[in-house]
Amino acid sequence: MNNRVILRIVGFGVLSILAIMGLQAFWLIKSYRTNYQEFTEKTLYALNNVAREFEKLGTPVPDYDIVKQPASNYFVVNVNDEINANNLRHFLLREFNKVGLNEDFEYGIYDCATNQMIHHDLLSFSPNNELTDPEDNPLLIYDEYTYYFGIRFPNRSFEILSTMTASIVLSGILLVTILFFLFSLRIILRQKRLSELQKDFINNMTHEFKTPISTSEIAAQVFLDDQSVQKNPRLNQYAHILKSQINRLNDQVERVLQIAQVGQQGMKLNIKEVDFAQMLEEIAADNRQEIQKLGGQLDLVLPNSAVLIKADAIHLKNAIYSLLDNAKKYSQAEPKIELGILQKGDRNTFYIEDNGVGIPSEYQDQVFDKFFRVPTGDLHNVKGFGLGLFYVKNICALHGWNIKLSSNPPNGTRISIKLK
Repeated sequence: MNNRVILRIVGFGVLSILAIMGLQAFWLIKSYRTNYQEFTEKTLYALNNVAREFEKLGTPVPDYDIVKQPASNYFVVNVNDEINANNLRHFLLREFNKVGLNEDFEYGIYDCATNQMIHHDLLSFSPNNELTDPEDNPLLIYDEYTYYFGIRFPNRSFEILSTMTASIVLSGILLVTILFFLFSLRIILRQKRLSELQKDFINNMTHEFKTPISTSEIAAQVFLDDQSVQKNPRLNQYAHILKSQINRLNDQVERVLQIAQVGQQGMKLNIKEVDFAQMLEEIAADNRQEIQKLGGQLDLVLPNSAVLIKADAIHLKNAIYSLLDNAKKYSQAEPKIELGILQKGDRNTFYIEDNGVGIPSEYQDQVFDKFFRVPTGDLHNVKGFGLGLFYVKNICALHGWNIKLSSNPPNGTRISIKLK
């Protein structure tokens, strides 16, 4: 996935998040305003009814402009005569109960003689839950009326928000989800950057190694071809060791390059018809002598006829060599390795089996991971990068083949590949 596509995905994700957050904020604000408007309408209706109750008792009430709202949580009710505090308390509780206003409120009566709010009480909606006098927070004086009483709801905002609990909880969950998405996106982008740095480093490192390795290989071959070196057993032995180690280093660099190529997007296989049985015979012939020198044996089990498959011959051979290399490295003192092809109908299954130390069950799902090596404590008898099986698995995936590993330590390992 190139950077342009990633930037488009990130941009679309950010726009989607902003749209969702904006929509959620819009609905929260709208819900708050709706609840506030409903609260205000209920309060105005209830206070108008309270004023009419006083009118029934003979207290003059104006025909209009009865209730004013000086603040968002404060209301004043205009009457043209003195107000009985007990009647006011009774009417307020009753009318609020009718409209369903179930929250704490304060009320007070304005005394024009002293220019103060008297009978200032803070009450719960339940008459059995009367609270203490709030002397430190007096009600506001409203200069436009001579006789009036004031009502204040100290917890109005909290009460409105409490009716929106479900919306707020869902908004919180959405916010957490968005934050998790952003965190995951950050981790993914960071991992992609690290992966690109790792891939660039591997490519640069291996290509830098190729020149000195090639030069050393030529020098080692010249050294081997020299007549004086060939006549000197000691120098000849050293020359062969030098050439062998250079070839081994070159093989490791090639393998790292192949792994880097597997990780690149758009890797294309050169699929052709391959005689797989013949390929295995060639591979076995190249490795049989080395295994016999170790006191072991390499068996080959093949059908009587040719086994033709569609595959990339180079990558297939490299994958078989990787499996065979692992079988040799992890076998016992006298390695016994078997390569074979099983035929069932039109299906061919390649397998390689060894008598090695085996792979513990807890690591069998991880051995195909990049750079993974089975822990061996402080012992590092077998060298490698942990790339062989990763490469094999990716080549199988590119061909559409299924690979299966079975192992029962210390009785060796068997790897099977179902070919198409």
